[in-house]
Order: sequence, then C-alpha cells, then structure tokens
Amino acid sequence: MGLTYIEGTVTPTGRRRARRVRFLVDSGAVYSVLPRLEWKALGLKPERRLEFVLADGTTLTRGVSECTFDLEGRRATSPVVLGETEDEALLGAVTLETLGLLLNPLNRTLQPMRMVLARTTRTP
Repeated sequence: MGLTYIEGTVTPTGRRRARRVRFLVDSGAVYSVLPRLEWKALGLKPERRLEFVLADGTTLTRGVSECTFDLEGRRATSPVVLGETEDEALLGAVTLETLGLLLNPLNRTLQPMRMVLARTTRTP
C-alpha cells in the first residue's frame, strides 16, 4: 500500500486569503490537519479544542477551526485541526465526504462518491 498526496487550496471561511497545500490523503483520519505555518499564514484561530489520540496512545489537544477546501474542481467547508510545526498536512474523512470524494484503496486515487439519500414511505 502506498501513500497518496493531492494538492488543494484552503481558504478561511469568509476571507479571500488562500494557500495551496499538498495533503497526504488519510482516510483513517477523521479531520483534516494544517501545519502551524499554513494555518497561521491563513489567519485561522481555534474555535474549539479537542483531544486526539496518536497511534502510540499519546493524547494531545489541538485547536479546531473551519475553512473552505478546493480539490479537483470541488469546493466545501470542513473542520480543520490546527496542527503544530511537526504535523503533516492531512486530508481526512470528514473533508473527503463533504467534498463527495473517496479514496480508492486499489489504485490510491480520489474518486467521486456515490451519494445516497433515504426516503420514508408515508402511509395515510
């Protein structure tokens, strides 16, 4: 299994300032992550703080904000973890799903997601 990277543009909600970012696609991560250099340049500020657990069991707390992601001709707003300098830019499952994309595990490419709705049947 290989690593998949994709470039996209990130813009703070309601602002014009944007940054081009190279993301590691991590469908096992819930939220996307921006390293400190990137989110500081965008002027993002934490809107809330959440606790995260690393693969080795270490827990840490990070700020979370929101921004707009532009990837492969799709645009959507998604939560983003405000990482530290050593954190890598990750594209997580929430952002992928919000954009209507999924990671094909066989060829490691992003593909459109089949969007499903449910209907209830009303009986009079």
